[in-house]
This record gives sequence, structure tokens and C-alpha cells, in this order.
Amino acid sequence: MWMVVIMDVSRRGFLTATAGVAASAVVTQIPQAKAASRKILRARSRQIEVAGKAATRYGLEQDSGVFGLTLDEGDQFDIQLVNELSVDTSIHWHGMEEPWQQDGVPYLSALPITSGGRADYSFPALPTGTRWMHSHFGLQEQNLLAAPLIIRDKVAQAEDAQEVVMFLEDFSWTSPEEIFANLRKPKPEMSMSKESDKKVGPDLNDVEFDAFLANDRTLDDPDVVAVEKGGKIRVRIINASASSNYTLDFGSLEGELIAVDGNPVIPFKASTFPLAIAQRADIMITMPSDGAAVPVLAHCEGRKMRSGIILRPKGAKAAKISTVTETEGPRVALEQEEKLRAARPLTGRKKVRSVPVDLTGSMSSYIWNMGVEGLSGLPVVIRKGKRVELVMVNKTPMSHPMHLHGHSFQVVGINGQRLQGAMRDTVLVPPKTTVTVALDTRNPGLWAFHCHNLYHLAAGMFSTMAYREIPRSSS
Repeated sequence: MWMVVIMDVSRRGFLTATAGVAASAVVTQIPQAKAASRKILRARSRQIEVAGKAATRYGLEQDSGVFGLTLDEGDQFDIQLVNELSVDTSIHWHGMEEPWQQDGVPYLSALPITSGGRADYSFPALPTGTRWMHSHFGLQEQNLLAAPLIIRDKVAQAEDAQEVVMFLEDFSWTSPEEIFANLRKPKPEMSMSKESDKKVGPDLNDVEFDAFLANDRTLDDPDVVAVEKGGKIRVRIINASASSNYTLDFGSLEGELIAVDGNPVIPFKASTFPLAIAQRADIMITMPSDGAAVPVLAHCEGRKMRSGIILRPKGAKAAKISTVTETEGPRVALEQEEKLRAARPLTGRKKVRSVPVDLTGSMSSYIWNMGVEGLSGLPVVIRKGKRVELVMVNKTPMSHPMHLHGHSFQVVGINGQRLQGAMRDTVLVPPKTTVTVALDTRNPGLWAFHCHNLYHLAAGMFSTMAYREIPRSSS
């Protein structure tokens, strides 16, 4: 049986051993006896190398230098976050169901952590699975202030498989502030000329990135992970990109998707898997018996670029793989989503309310919005202890990966077709598509609900969901 070893190593080395990072912001007093076992996580500047050039970006590290945090089922999430950056920050624990005051959304759940400041977080490490953490302050996520958080359930702890994390990020030499300013400059609406036979389809991307990283590295100098010939591998893949979707590609090797967004699904076999911004996929593979190396690639949607890692048994040759492809990465859509089924779905319960959410905006003005009940700026106001459905209608030409904080939801409808789909915390809503999700309101608070494309969020596609601890008789 493989053992997960947490070593005093670099970010790259730690990610290949397993992975994880967590924290959560609650300004609460932790007993002195517990403080001794509390983990320290530091937000700080660091240097990486991209295509042979040094780049200074942000990072989240433990005192040992380990980038990331792995916990086991039943553990307490007990973290002190220290801000060593020269700017304020706030870290969100993506996919966790923590108390809302520890959720890390500035000015909503707590004030930002000032430069030189610190905050304590303590709550049960739930739910288990592949989670992650990232800044929710301004555009810091584009500066790579993000890391994995893995809560290993009892199944993962017992299975005879090595764990490998692939952490995907998009990279630009241009500052995120300049990227956003350029996006906000007025642009003419695109239209289809009568003389042109080129059809104007959905907009796939709005930012031109310089590189795509997997575990801090490009395919020019990839992360090469040591594995056993014929061994069983659980690859935990996290799309931590600010504005990029991918198609995961295992080549001729068939993988078995066993969890999405950390939540188990009925195993689904394929060699390619779509992965939208902020989503995660746990994929089980068996290495070839001939000892060959296996590249795990991430093709960038709508771009002739890719990222990835190499799984290499001892003695195997790892062929050089170009970061550039001959064809653009495929559009990320919902064909596979329609086939997924939750291994632990919501229990049968009567829905008490459907909340319409209209996703609106345009590339020309670069103003994005999400109207609740037909009103811009209205929060989703609900009651505790109810089954609620969110009906998200995308009226724009771009996809929107929609994320609800503090909850997992089940995909129950796509374009009016009902299904008992996967449990997620982030679902892609493609252009001109309606996606319905169901959730149980069991974690009261004031929760962010938004598009996880960083620049859409910054341009207005953000709302909240709110409910109180004390239930009322009405829905």
C-alpha cells in the first residue's frame, strides 16, 4: 500500500507526493492547548521560473516550506494564516462547508487580513475530498495566490494507490490589473457580415495568456512524477486557473473518473475529461505494464496550447512534449456532465422553491451581471432546512463557471432535461444554456455566489445567498 509522505520540500515536490492546502478565516480565540498543534500558513512572495525567465508571484506555504496541506477525514482544520505580503489579502477555502465567518471573502465574511496581520481558523475539515484555497481579494488569484487542500477520506486512505496532484494555473507577464483595464476598454459588438461565410460562435476566451502551468511548470520543463510500473494512481486535478478551461487527456490510456469537486461519482471511464475553471477531477489510472511513461495533458480551450505533467516509472524515457499544439483545444461543454451520477446524491425531498438566476453581460462593454428573481443586485434569500433549486440561465456568449460558497449542490437539470447528476460546488453554464442545481440549506450564513472566471467576477458577476440560523415556517 502506498503511503502519503509529507516532506520538507518545495511546492513542486510536495504536489507530486500528494497535495493540499487549507485555511479559513475566523477571528476567534483558540485554546492555548490547541495552539501548539495549529499549523501556520504564510501568504508570501516567491520566485518561479516560466519558460526560462524568473517571475515573482505570490504563494501560500507552511513554515517547513511545504506548499499545501493534506488532512485526513476526522481532522480539525486548525490554521493560523499570516500575511507576509506587502498588501492586504483574504483566503477562501474553496469547497469547504465552514462557518460563514471563516469563509475568507473580504467585507462579506470578515475584514481582509492587513499586511503583517494574521487570522485564526478552526472548524471540522469537511467535506472530504479534493478541495483548494485561493485569494478572494482583488485580482490576487491571477498572481498565483492559490494552493491545493486535500481532505483524504477513509476510502482514499485505504486504497492501494499512489496519489498525485496536478495543479493547473494560467500565467501572464502582464499584471492582472492591466489585463482587467484592457478588458474594460470599449469594443464594438461583433456581428456577422453578409459577405463573410465565417460564423460567429461563442466567445471561448477573453485573455491572452503567455503560459499554462501544471505544478508551477510548463511542458518545456514539466513536473516528472516518479511512479511504479503497473501501479495504480489517483490523480487529483485542480483547475486553479483564473480564466481558462481545459480538456484533460490521458492519450491511449483509459482513466476512471471517481470524484468531481471532491465529491464521489459513479465511476465513469474515458480518456478525455472536461474541466472548467475551479472544478476538480479525481481520476484513477493503472500505469502500463511495459513500464512506459504517461503524460497527463491539459489542452487549453480554444487555444493551441497545453500544459501537463509526466508520470514516469523508474528507467522509463519521457519524450519531450511541446507546449504548442496543431489544433485548438476543444470547447468545454456539458455532454459528459449529463452522464455523471452522484455516488451519494441528495436524499429524496420535496423542493420548496426555485430561484431564477439570469447571467447577463457582453464582451464589448465587459460588464457582467447576475440577476436574482429578475432584479440586479438582489441576494438569494432563503430559509434554513429547505430544499432549494437555483435555475441559472446564461444569456451571454461566454461560459460561466458558477460557484456557491459553503455548500455542495447536485446538478438536476440541463436545458429543462431533469437528471440526478453529480454533486459539485462549481458548475459550468455554457452560452445560451440553462443549468439547474439543488441544495439543502443546512449551513446558514451570508455566502458568496458568483462566476469563477476572475475577470467576470471583478466586472460584476457576483451575488450572495443568505439565510439565518433560526428557521421560519415559510419557505
